[in-house]
Amino acid sequence: MNIKGKVILFDKPPVITGSAGVCGKKEGEGPLAEDFDAIFEDTSMGQQSYELAESAMLHDAIIRAITNAQISPADVDFILSGDLLDQCMGSAFAIKDLEIPSIGLYGACSTMALSLCVGSMLIDGGANCVVAGTSSHFCSSERQFRFPLEYGGQRPPSSQWTVTGAGSAVLNSMGDGIKIKAVSIGTICDLGITDANNMGAAMAPAAEKTIYEFLRDTNTKPDDYDLILTGDLGFTGSQLLYELMENEHGIDLRNKHNDCGLLIFNLEEQDVNSGGSGCGCAGSVLCSHILKKMRTNKLKKVLFVATGTLCHQPQASREILFRVLHTLCCWRFDYRFEKQYLYTEDTAE
Repeated sequence: MNIKGKVILFDKPPVITGSAGVCGKKEGEGPLAEDFDAIFEDTSMGQQSYELAESAMLHDAIIRAITNAQISPADVDFILSGDLLDQCMGSAFAIKDLEIPSIGLYGACSTMALSLCVGSMLIDGGANCVVAGTSSHFCSSERQFRFPLEYGGQRPPSSQWTVTGAGSAVLNSMGDGIKIKAVSIGTICDLGITDANNMGAAMAPAAEKTIYEFLRDTNTKPDDYDLILTGDLGFTGSQLLYELMENEHGIDLRNKHNDCGLLIFNLEEQDVNSGGSGCGCAGSVLCSHILKKMRTNKLKKVLFVATGTLCHQPQASREILFRVLHTLCCWRFDYRFEKQYLYTEDTAE
């Protein structure tokens, strides 16, 4: 492991040997339907609550990822998972019967990237196999962070739709597959955004800061990547990201950037306002659509950036305080390419 600025570079990159992304009915009606490993028409999953439904969905994604990696739960050293619910109970119920040493994480919508970053460092530290996963459910998240489902409040154009979905990936210390060459753990940015219906504005400055620092520390530029993928900025946040990168750093991301929240829904045909959000947004899109494209060589070099909004529940405080935790993970397919571009001159071999 080498640390350059805020970026951690791996000498022996962890390998993604299996993954799975699953979703609910609304997400299955979007543009990525063919790439999801499972689409659940009944988003209650036959459970007595939406929280238990979210757990069942995450459990399904984890089992599918482990199966796709051709291993058993007994082969896994650690499982890293988190969600949007109190005390990460969605993850706790999803993995309680797997008998795998577990580490709970809370990075809000950045949890997929956070779990992969931490999992990669565990692999570099000597673990052989780590599972990363996350989930969200529209109904469980909506009533925890906004309003009761029965309220039926109007949504402004800047609001986003919490994805009902889950994603999971298996990291291994060896084998064939997509390798993680570098990761970066982001810092908290607090610009005083207090509107729960404008999370894109809260997260865009964090995405701008993290992307710029990663490019600087690795001596790379946007054209070195096939795709720079954010987790759930949506339309509003993506437009703000472009403005910030241009105004602050003179960098144009438009030709290289896309967002999971824009990919998972059709904004013109589905009533989702500014796009998708939630842990399951980045998790399900990355672990299905994106990784499948990388396995078929349609994408080779992907910079994955997931941001999360940390906030008080509105029921607990009339003044909602938003802070943003952001994490970044670099995916690569061709090891020689990454050796050429990700190492700066003073660390090149």
